[in-house]
Amino acid sequence: MSGSTRSSVGMVVLRRLDIDLPADEAEQTAIAKVLSDMDAELAVLAQRRDKTLSLKQGMMQELLTGRTRLV
Repeated sequence: MSGSTRSSVGMVVLRRLDIDLPADEAEQTAIAKVLSDMDAELAVLAQRRDKTLSLKQGMMQELLTGRTRLV
């Protein structure tokens, strides 16, 4: 980083960075598959969360309106 008032990273510094890439295409494919699976699992969990929140809101609404009574 450089700069006196605001720190920044310039293009000169970025060009000198070494970035390790997977050696073969099979490894890249395996990494991409794992990341895709994680994205799909997160989408399912988010959908489940939204459904549960909706169900909770509906139950609270029934309790507040008096349609459902707790004994």
